[in-house]
Amino acid sequence: MAQTRPEPQDPEDGNPRGLHFLTDLANTVREDPGTSAADLRALLERHGGPPFRLTDADARELREATAEVIAVLDTDDPDRAAEAINDLLDRHPARPRLVRLPGRPWSMHTRAPADAGLTHWLLSTAALALGLWLSERGTCAWGRCAAPGCGRHFIDTGRRTPQRYCSPRCATRVRVAAHRAQRAADSTPGPGGA
Repeated sequence: MAQTRPEPQDPEDGNPRGLHFLTDLANTVREDPGTSAADLRALLERHGGPPFRLTDADARELREATAEVIAVLDTDDPDRAAEAINDLLDRHPARPRLVRLPGRPWSMHTRAPADAGLTHWLLSTAALALGLWLSERGTCAWGRCAAPGCGRHFIDTGRRTPQRYCSPRCATRVRVAAHRAQRAADSTPGPGGA
């Protein structure tokens, strides 16, 4: 089933500290394991990331590092998530600092050492963002879409019911399918019926 890519979420929605970038990156790499350097550079630019000049080797490195981000996003147990995030922070220490991107409020970002590469930048950024979100929410406020055939990662910015779908489109699609199935079941004659 061909997936339509939802519009990037508003970076200010629920103040998720760059996590929409991480889910967009995870979804892009999961959907196209050979995502090109140009596509990854465009994704970084779209989310206000650093202006890396990505080679094919850099793109491969970024895709491989993204697998570690996906592993955390696939975790729904807070203790296991915290352990994975701490492991990332041990291997790729974050040097946090406040940064103000054009047109946005101050936010926490990581600064990699001068000799650090893309992997360090991505994984220290991911660990800091995921760690802050986990500590603020007290749970893994992220997940994969429950709509059949989707499976895209999302950040749960809601406050009441845990989010199950990546977009209103997927939620509506599931509700409509359930409604149609119920209507069909209700209109099917039972045993010995007409």
